[in-house]
Amino acid sequence: MGIGKRRRVLMGGRLRPTPRHLHRMFVWPRRPRPHKGAVARSPPRPYSPASLGARGVPGAIIMRSIMSPFGRARAAGLATGCAALLFVPALTAAAAPRVQRVEPPGWWAGHSHNPVRLLVTGASLQGASLTGPPGFTVNRVSNSSNGQYLFADLHLPAHAPTGTVPLRVTTPAGETSAAFEILAPRDARANFLGFSPDDVIYLIMIDRFANGDPTNDDPPVSAGLHDRRKARYYHGGDLRGIINRLDYLRDLGVTALWLTPWYDNVNHLNRRETYTANNELSKQGEPITDYHGYGAVDFYAVEERFGDLATLRELVQEARRHGLKVIQDQVANHTGPYHPWATNPPTPPWFHGCPTNHLANTWQTWTIAHTNPPPDKLKATLEGWFINILPDLNQNDPEVSTYLIQNSLWWVGITGLDAVRQDTLPYVPRTHWARWTAALKCAHPNLTILGEMWDGDPKLVSFFQGGQARFDGVDSGIETLFDFPLHYALLDVFARGHSMTRLTDTLAADALYVNPSGLVPFLGLHDTPRFLSEPGATPAGMKLAFTYLFTTRGTPLLYYGDEIGLRGGKDPHNRAPFPGGWPDDPRNAFTADGRTPEQAALHNHVRKLLTLRRELAPLRRGNLVPLHTAHSSHAFARTLGEDTVLVAFNNSARSQLVELDLAPLQLTAVQSWTDRLGRLGNVSVQDHRLRLGLPPHSAALLTPRRAAPLSGVVSGDEATEH
Repeated sequence: MGIGKRRRVLMGGRLRPTPRHLHRMFVWPRRPRPHKGAVARSPPRPYSPASLGARGVPGAIIMRSIMSPFGRARAAGLATGCAALLFVPALTAAAAPRVQRVEPPGWWAGHSHNPVRLLVTGASLQGASLTGPPGFTVNRVSNSSNGQYLFADLHLPAHAPTGTVPLRVTTPAGETSAAFEILAPRDARANFLGFSPDDVIYLIMIDRFANGDPTNDDPPVSAGLHDRRKARYYHGGDLRGIINRLDYLRDLGVTALWLTPWYDNVNHLNRRETYTANNELSKQGEPITDYHGYGAVDFYAVEERFGDLATLRELVQEARRHGLKVIQDQVANHTGPYHPWATNPPTPPWFHGCPTNHLANTWQTWTIAHTNPPPDKLKATLEGWFINILPDLNQNDPEVSTYLIQNSLWWVGITGLDAVRQDTLPYVPRTHWARWTAALKCAHPNLTILGEMWDGDPKLVSFFQGGQARFDGVDSGIETLFDFPLHYALLDVFARGHSMTRLTDTLAADALYVNPSGLVPFLGLHDTPRFLSEPGATPAGMKLAFTYLFTTRGTPLLYYGDEIGLRGGKDPHNRAPFPGGWPDDPRNAFTADGRTPEQAALHNHVRKLLTLRRELAPLRRGNLVPLHTAHSSHAFARTLGEDTVLVAFNNSARSQLVELDLAPLQLTAVQSWTDRLGRLGNVSVQDHRLRLGLPPHSAALLTPRRAAPLSGVVSGDEATEH
């Protein structure tokens, strides 16, 4: 979810009283009120210190208990009001322990992350101990004073057989057991593959792509949230709908699917985030649903309107069969406002503040990259709640950091994902990202990690790319980022008519990045207005923008529906359903017959570009060499070994003659070039110069005429495989 969008309309979260996936859901008990003068109990067991090293945060935080009383809460940096709300000791009589859930619900023997830190949620867990079956070791057990949480390290034997094992929880008042699954590992040769410039990413908002299972449109557990007439209600898109459209995606030419979050969301309207008819966030507005998935109430469950874990795993495997990778959208910065933790956190410092007493995020991301930022602005950036609503997780609490690391590892391992996209990257301490990426890369070395750093300044964006330690001594390990600077340049040039020097100026800053070829350029996202809804944008300009996007350096990304020119302004209007994804749609743009002439022209252009990108290795892996730049014309070469591809643009309403000096490319035995986009035909070289007569608002993609194909070209049959 984008930073810029959150400045306007950030989505919230939802509460699920009775979800049905993965494991039994905890029914959160109501906390008794303390009598006046109640004395806070001393903590049952201390935590070991954890070195944090974050700027502005103590080097070690010693947490004396999971639910420390008032003094501990204040020591952790929480306001007194939060402590009074959150950390009241339980006053009920002793009862036998009960366990409602264990997180994670299972793990792998022989995993690089061992022991696994369990978060057990239940009741009457004061002073509880936890034991596993023979061969399993449990230590570092800590209990909350209200008896609702227990943390413990569970060491799995290296060769433990797969299957369910019992975990026993014992207190002086009795004992109970909980099931824990020893999971079967996935074949690393066919999973966790990562992505690269050889790929093209396709972003899908699950609720808005295709409805493959109408039975989950309005389930009884969360009835009343489905209404296709309302832009911020559920529309019925689901995982089954994506499975049903994999053939379309393969034919289009994309190779990786980024899905918006599938976390479980709240089962009722979100009345804490409301919008007016003018799309303004206001307490006098109308409530919304969390169809977008960014307001999690359960990090280990799949939203029932999207499907279930079995369907998700089927999707990943079917995508693999179609030659498509899958990228999960994860959120480590915050929860939804209705997450049970918001009013009952597992540890005192689990969040920065509480619903009644917290900072609001001011989105001053420059403070992270500044050597001496204003402390108040830095604090609000790292600890503030988005739109003053979304509870901000405190990753400097070792328990929170470990929970998030394990949650990421669990989703990757349980499904076979190829990459993770992390939402709201700069608002999480870089020390956490260093720990998080180290754990994921240790388990899955080929996994790709993509971060969202929303800013148009490459000096700031480049700071957040991992691969080297910055002035703070931290290498975040985040290997690739969205190329927001190039996004804004593409809009300026191809929608607003600015000089094409905007493109060369933007790429001139590539030296600031550790790996500019690893960036992810894009024309639009689910947080930005659709291209054709930008002032001045035209289908012809969009074709030129696509041509640049799919021929420049990096791993390009395509937002669902952009290939047919869907329109829509700011969120939520940029998230219209894909036409044809629902049985009663008047047109089915998944088929050639169902597209309008404008949609067909754009779709055919994108498909042709992706075919050429797949065939021509220089477009994916080559160096980018600028050859010509003027106000309304531009040309560059992509070179890889002996192979070269030329790309030229005319962004004006008049024909232009563009002359290119090819001498710096040191090409030999190339006398003519062929325009693979079909506008120019064959063009001859004279004295190392190539003269191109480009029609208005057109581009040419030229390859040398040779007897043998480029080494990056594959046969026609191979070109249909992904």
